[in-house]
This record gives sequence, structure tokens and C-alpha cells, in this order.
Amino acid sequence: MSVSEQSGEPGGVVRREASGPAGMTPLSPVGRLAATVDRLSREVRAAQAEAEGRALIELAKGILVARLGCGPAEAARQLAELAEQSQVTPLEFAVEVINQSARDRMSEVTDAFLAATAAVRTADPGNDTDDTDGEGTAAAGTAGEVAESAAVRLRAAESGALAADDTQAVADALLEQALRPLGAVAVAIWAAGYDGSLTLVGSAGFPPAEAARWRYVPPDVATVARRGLTERAGQWITSLAGTGLPSVGRHQYPDGGRVALPAGTGGRVHGVLEIAWPMPLAPQPPQVVRQVEALAELCAHTLESYTPPREAGQEPRVIPDAVELMDLADGLHDPALVLVPHLDAAGQLADFRIQHVNKRFLDPAGRPRAVVGGALLLEAYPMAAGDSELFRNVERVYATGEPFRARHMNLTALVDQVPLSAVADISISRHGNAVLLIWRIEDETARLASLLQHAQRIGRIGGFEENLLTGEITWNGQLFDLYGRPQTSTPVPLEELAAHAHPDDAVAIGRFLRTLLHHRRPASAAFRLRRPDGVTRHVRVVAEPVLDTDDRLLLVRGACQDISAQHWTEVALAATRDQLAHTEQQAVERARLTLQLQHAIMPPAQTPLRVPDLQVAVRYRPAETEQLVGGDWYDAVRLPSGLVLLCVGDVAGHGIEAATSMVVLRNALRGLAVTGAGPGQLLSWLNIVAHHLTGGVTATAVCGLYDPSRRTLRWARAGHLPPVLVRGPGAEPLPLVRGMLLGAVAEASYEEAEAQLAAGDTLLMYTDGLIERRDRPVEEALTQLLSTVRPTPNTLDQQLDRLLTYSRSDTDDDTCLVGIRVG
Repeated sequence: MSVSEQSGEPGGVVRREASGPAGMTPLSPVGRLAATVDRLSREVRAAQAEAEGRALIELAKGILVARLGCGPAEAARQLAELAEQSQVTPLEFAVEVINQSARDRMSEVTDAFLAATAAVRTADPGNDTDDTDGEGTAAAGTAGEVAESAAVRLRAAESGALAADDTQAVADALLEQALRPLGAVAVAIWAAGYDGSLTLVGSAGFPPAEAARWRYVPPDVATVARRGLTERAGQWITSLAGTGLPSVGRHQYPDGGRVALPAGTGGRVHGVLEIAWPMPLAPQPPQVVRQVEALAELCAHTLESYTPPREAGQEPRVIPDAVELMDLADGLHDPALVLVPHLDAAGQLADFRIQHVNKRFLDPAGRPRAVVGGALLLEAYPMAAGDSELFRNVERVYATGEPFRARHMNLTALVDQVPLSAVADISISRHGNAVLLIWRIEDETARLASLLQHAQRIGRIGGFEENLLTGEITWNGQLFDLYGRPQTSTPVPLEELAAHAHPDDAVAIGRFLRTLLHHRRPASAAFRLRRPDGVTRHVRVVAEPVLDTDDRLLLVRGACQDISAQHWTEVALAATRDQLAHTEQQAVERARLTLQLQHAIMPPAQTPLRVPDLQVAVRYRPAETEQLVGGDWYDAVRLPSGLVLLCVGDVAGHGIEAATSMVVLRNALRGLAVTGAGPGQLLSWLNIVAHHLTGGVTATAVCGLYDPSRRTLRWARAGHLPPVLVRGPGAEPLPLVRGMLLGAVAEASYEEAEAQLAAGDTLLMYTDGLIERRDRPVEEALTQLLSTVRPTPNTLDQQLDRLLTYSRSDTDDDTCLVGIRVG
């Protein structure tokens, strides 16, 4: 005896069948029970298929009775003969008869499968081929059988679904008759609620506990079924693994494919058909896609009559129809339309008919309600398809039941080929088989009034009107707030305005009232308003008189604006301007004093120094900006010993502090020079003065002692540029000697050097204002100076003037220049 195992049966039952000679090990009691259950299940399915097949054959016999005008027996005989002639089974021929008679969506799908059968058979002409073993014919026959069996399955599934008494039976029929042959393992039928929720009303292939857990899905929860509801084309998902979307049975088939299609008829979606595969779903051929879509439409007919079950003690939910919705619309305070679907000859949604408009309805084109009521939506408003997709939103709400709301949507009506537009707030909701469309058109006058109120609030402006004949005074709310008075209080007349103002403003208010009331001309005034809460506000009032036909003063209209913020801003600006002017005046005075001090000590030109065989010239060029007057200084004096003291220096900083420090250092060096000390020692003493006696200023300097008898120059430097020696056609700076700037440390020593001069030599000492540039290094600027001094003019004064003229310095700093020429 051989044993065969089948693991693909429902419930995972392993079926063993004994065959062969006796004597093999008998089945256990559990095995016998499992085999019995399996056999009974197969018999039940076979009986169901046979019953559904008989139902299709009986339906085809009924069609033949109607067409041929014969009795049932004759119709059965004709059906058998025609099936034999067509070389198909009676069931397959019955399906073809039903398709030709029905011409519905199911017929289109089954015709596509039958057309595929014919194409395969035409491609294999049978005996005209050289295929001696019949493989081509067998392949064609197999393909044809598959196509014909698919057509039979669809009609059998339809028959089972129509015969089922609930959606659970429909799910079972769809899975067993149509979907399991496609490789699907489970199916779920979802009913869409009016609030966008989903209810699992039927399932097959999922464990009962899993189906119970997914009984209800609240609105706006993203699931596979929700995608199928919102996407009109449906969802074909290759694998759930890459989507992250939850769904029923996801744990059983985590990598399986899913299909979720909207189940709708007549433009309205009643629910979703969701199908599960155990493995990733490959792209399906068009015939299979159309087959699944036809099954979704079949589910829609079942869901159309579905009524949610009632819980104990719960009143039955009444779905309002169009008549009840009309009564609801008439009770609204907003303009409303009641729309019902308008289907075309094929049963598809083509438009919506305006069944009713309430009394508050306002047409954008101003047409009466009788003209709009009863018309089709796209006829009354042909621009609705383009007005922010109004028609598409109405269609979606009708299909899914999810309400839609939008603000400031454009509405356009076409009247006499002229588009008339309006802006409205839109609300769309579905009630039963009807749609309630509410729009609130913005009134232009009301919108402008609202804008005016906002402008008055932002600008802190209050308006008033006073009738001088009756004494009636009208204020708006903003003016009450400005006065700090409750809106229930009595407004203040114009004649009492001075009593609520600061006493110092009485003259201005009197002039305002005299111009307005006596001269009858528009007037304005600014005054300080004293409020009851003790707060003083700065207010500007503007008013104009209104005269009657006899030129008598009738009304006064005006406005008051709170200008307190502007007033205090102007006060702050005035104070700032005064402070700036005072600061500028002080700066100018300081610069003037600094310049006077500098010119008193170092005039731009100095009386020539009389030394035999030596020309001495000095130049001082102050900064162009007076505020930048600094601490540059020079000195050229003959000492009692007969030597000539030559020096230039630069105190860090600008202004009067730098100028006074310069005076201290210049005079100190001149006094120290009479001691007969050398330039290095003089700079050491000068460093002590700069560090201890000038408030910690720093400075640079170069100091030299020229001996006319020997024509030698002993010199030292304190962080300053070296002197330049011009001899013949060349010019070079003297070799550098060490020496830090003055005032940096308490004590410092400075290295000396000696230069031997010859007749015709020119020596120049200068401050950095002569050569310094912002965009060039000092070395490059020094090279430019050397090229400028090489052509030697006839006199030393001409040479110094030429250097100042052609100086390329751009720092706007003051400059000192000392030159000697040996005779």
C-alpha cells in the first residue's frame, strides 16, 4: 500500500490514502478522522460547485426559452446539442449564452478570456503543422481550457455571491470559486462608513481571531484598504514588506502581495475588496486585472444593501434620503443645495442634479432659485470642473462618504457666455444617496467693512458722527477703547472735548472747533487726551462738516487716531538728534584744539636751520580728516655741542590724547639731548618717560646726531622705519639696528649705528603716513618710495615737496618728513 500526502488542503490537514495490497500499517484513529473530514469537505465543495453549475445551466435554459419560444425540455435539448457542436461542456456553453445575453462587466471579462482561447487555437492549426507528437495542439487545448474555466469560475462566483445571504458567504464564494485558482489565499470585504471608517463585513482565509481584531478601522487610519478606498484606480502592492502599511493578516503573510480595489456602483464607493497572496505578487496580465475588478464590482452590489448590525439597546440608524435632506437644508442659515446622482445610460455617474435649493441660497450670477433648482450641476455651473475642482470634490464625497471643507474657493457661473465669479466657503457631505453642498458667498460690502475694521484696529483709529440738530452722537467701538470708556457710556460731545484734554492744549482745541463749526471747513488738531483711568494718550482728531441743502451745518463726521507711539518716537528722535549734534560739536571742538596744539608745536614749515655745508628741511602734513589728527612729530635742532639732533616719531592713536603725549616725548627728547648722550641712550631715557610719565602710551621713533665736522651720522631706532640714504642715482635704507618701540616695557636698550656721508648725499627720516597703504605690505610701499626719491631735484625743499606730492599713502594719516643734504 502506498501513502500520498497533501499539505495544501485547508487547515493544513495531512491526508493519507491507503492503496495497494493489504497488510500495510493501518491508519491511526486521528488519521482516519482527518481523512474523513477531508473527504467530506471535498464532497461539500463539489456539491456547491455542482449546484452553482446547475444554477448557471438553468439560467441559460431560461434565456433559450425566452429567445426560442420553446419549453424547458426543448431548451435543455438545444443546450446539449449546441454544446456538443461547439465541443465544449454544457456548463461552458451556458456561461457563453449568459454572457451574450447579459452584456455586463462580467461579460466583458469572460469574453476576454474566451477571445484568448480563440487566439491560441488559431495560432495552432492542428493537422496543418509538422508537430507529430501533438505538443502544440495540447498546449493550445490547455490554454483554451484555462481561459474557459476562468470564465466559468467568474460566473460561478457571481452565482454564489448572488445566492449568498450575507457578505461572509460572498467572501467564501469569491475565494473558492474565483480567487484561489489565481493563487490568492485570503480575501476581505470592507464596508465604508459615512464618516470614512471601514468595517470588515466578510472575510475568508484569515484566522477568525485575526478577522475579529480587524472588525473596525477608525477614519483616517492608513491601511491597505484605506488606500484602496481613496485611490480610485485601486492598489496593486507587490509585497507588504516595503510599504509599512498595516492590514488584516499581515503577520500571516508579511511578504505577500496585496490588492485593494474600491467596490462601487454608479459612481459611489460602498467599500473595498482586499485580496491577499502568500508570496510577492508579480505583474498580472490585463485579463486577470479585469477579472479582479469585476469581482470588486460584484462585491459592490452586495455592499449596496448592507446594513450595519445594531447593538443591544441601540436605535436603528436612519439614513436620510433626499426628501429628509431637503428639510434639513431649509433649516440651515447658510445657502445650501441638495444634489442627487445623475447616471448615464451605462449606469455610470455622469453628473449631479440640483434637487433642491434652500431659501438662503445665493447664486453667484444672481439667478433666481427656480432657475437653478432642478438643473444639472455642470449645466448650471459649467465651470465647476475647473473651480478648484469643485465637481471632483463633490464626486469624491459621494463616492467615499468623507466630508470635504474648504475656505475661499472660487465659484464661477457662466451666464450668457459671460463668466461671473464669487468667493465662497464650501462644505460638502453625503447623506444617504444624496449630497449636501453648502456655500457661503462672501459679500463684497461685508468684506470691505471687515477690512476697514481691521485697518481701524491696527491703526488705532476710532470714528464718530455727531448730529448738531438732534444732539445724537455715534461712536464706534475703537473710539470707546481710545477714550478708555465702556461702550455703554455716553459719548463725549465735541464742545466738551477741551474738558477731557490737557489744559495746555485748550488753545489748539479751540482753534480746531472754531474752524470746524464756525468756518465750516475741515480741521485737525493734536492734543493730549486725559482718560478716566489716569492714562494720557496723544491723539490726533480730524473732522469735516456736513451741510444740508440750505448750507446749514447738519453733521460733523471725523476720526481720532492714537498717535502716542508716534509722538514718543518723535520725542526720542529729537533727543537723539540733540545729543548727536552736541557730540558732533564736542568732536569738532576737540579736533580744532588738537590741530591748533599740533600746529603751535610743529608748523607745516620751519625756519631753515643754519649749519655750514648742510641743508636741513622739514615738512609736516596733517591728516585730511580733523578727527584723525594724530601724534606724529619731528625735530631738527643744533645742540650746544655743535651736533645736529634729527628725529621723527609717531605716537599710537589719534586725537588730543595722542597730541599731548607727542608734546611730552618731543620736549623730553630735546631736553635730554643737551646731556651729550648718544642716540641709543637718549631713546632708553625716552622709553622710561613714555612708560611712566605719559599714561602708558606707546610710540615709535628714530633719532640721529649729525657731526658736521666729520660728516657722520650716529643713529638709533625704536620700532621705526630706518632712514633712507640717497647717493647719486641710487637710494637705499640704512641697515636695520635693533630697538623696540617706546613705552612697551619699563626699561629697554637700543643699538646704535654710524653712517659716513659724503658731499651731495641726502638723508631722509619720515613717519609711516608717507608710505603706508591698506592693500600693500610695508616692504612694497618702501620700494615705491625709493623709486620716487632717486631723481634728485636741485634743492632739498623741492625734493621733500615732491615726495609729499607723489606719495601713494591711502590711510589718511598725518605725515612728518625730515631731510638733510651734505654740501
